[in-house]
Amino acid sequence: MTMQEFYKKSLLILIAVLLVDGLLAALFVLLSQPTYTLSSNAHSGVRWERSTMTDAVMKGTSTIRLLDAPPDAVAFDYKLTRVGPYPFAGAHLVAKDAQGKPAHGDLRRYDTITFVARCKPAYPMLLGVSTFDEKISTRGNFITYRSPETFFSCNQHGVPVSLDLRRMTIPAWWLYMMHLNLSSQDYYLDKVTQFSFGSTSQAAFDVDAHVEISNIVLRGHDYRYLVALAIVVTGSLIVFTMWFFRTHARTLRASLNSKLKKDLPLVAYRQLTLAPYPDEEKASVLKFIATNYTNTELDLDGVVAGTGANRNKVNEVLKTELGMTFTGYVNKLRLTEAARLLTEKSAATVAEIAYSVGYANVSYFNKLFKEEYGCTPKAFRTLAAQQSVPAEPDADTTSPPGMVGSG
Repeated sequence: MTMQEFYKKSLLILIAVLLVDGLLAALFVLLSQPTYTLSSNAHSGVRWERSTMTDAVMKGTSTIRLLDAPPDAVAFDYKLTRVGPYPFAGAHLVAKDAQGKPAHGDLRRYDTITFVARCKPAYPMLLGVSTFDEKISTRGNFITYRSPETFFSCNQHGVPVSLDLRRMTIPAWWLYMMHLNLSSQDYYLDKVTQFSFGSTSQAAFDVDAHVEISNIVLRGHDYRYLVALAIVVTGSLIVFTMWFFRTHARTLRASLNSKLKKDLPLVAYRQLTLAPYPDEEKASVLKFIATNYTNTELDLDGVVAGTGANRNKVNEVLKTELGMTFTGYVNKLRLTEAARLLTEKSAATVAEIAYSVGYANVSYFNKLFKEEYGCTPKAFRTLAAQQSVPAEPDADTTSPPGMVGSG
């Protein structure tokens, strides 16, 4: 596999990994935000049945009437009167099982309740949550259940409401009634028996009021899925990175091995030394370049001066015989020799090798070498040490190509 094929394969694998991670991210984020609809339809074995409550239990005369509403909503009309010590009217969503018996919902996964509140006239309203407390509650007697509550606004146009279920307040009157300390504000959502939407002390008396609470949904945050997502994404990227660098190293070694076998000795120079050219002018040009390529001052004008051939002839020779430009051929000779020296001369520095093959600028040498071999000279030396390349049997690889056949 060539380096180009490796990079193409790596890109395709990375895209596949990112796509899978993206799909998993969408799934895990969705799972990390569970929702639960308070509906009269059964959900997780519990349905929330609508009912009403007024101050009649305390000799009041306030009235309330339930209205038809979608399964995830409650609607009612009510009128408060001044009779009784605590005027009140409200609607409940009471947990029932499949047989219609009282039940409770384990709602610990959820921390927020959202709904749209419409009311006319526009008065603040009360949300209450009844939770069964094993230590103090009497089963079936809702007045003994812990009932944290909070207030929300509504108007005739509809107000989107979002309330934190974990930051509600247990009223002082209930704590007094149950002989509990006022600081006893702890409650749990593992045994929720009902939700209440009712009037407050700021509501008007003897006024017909209408209330609609719709789209009642509980929302939660399960961070375990986000942690799992982070682990999966991190793990997949680590595995890909490990695969990439290991495969890159193997592919690069194989590529360098193949390239060095091809380039050492350079095909063009082998032809020059082993097969005589019938065209003496061509042979003269090729031999002059191969003999003097380590000269940092070597340029096209120098070849013209050293061989007597004109510029067009030099370019024609290199183009027709090697398919290269003058600069390309000189760099090929220099970089091929540099690769050999990096492999065989472990004591020589990269700068020394760069100067010895004709480059006065080490940074420029590094740039050209990386373009030719796909890695820096230092990395090349390390890879070559791990997988040495056998020298061509018919070439004197202990001498620079410029010295081979120079006599």
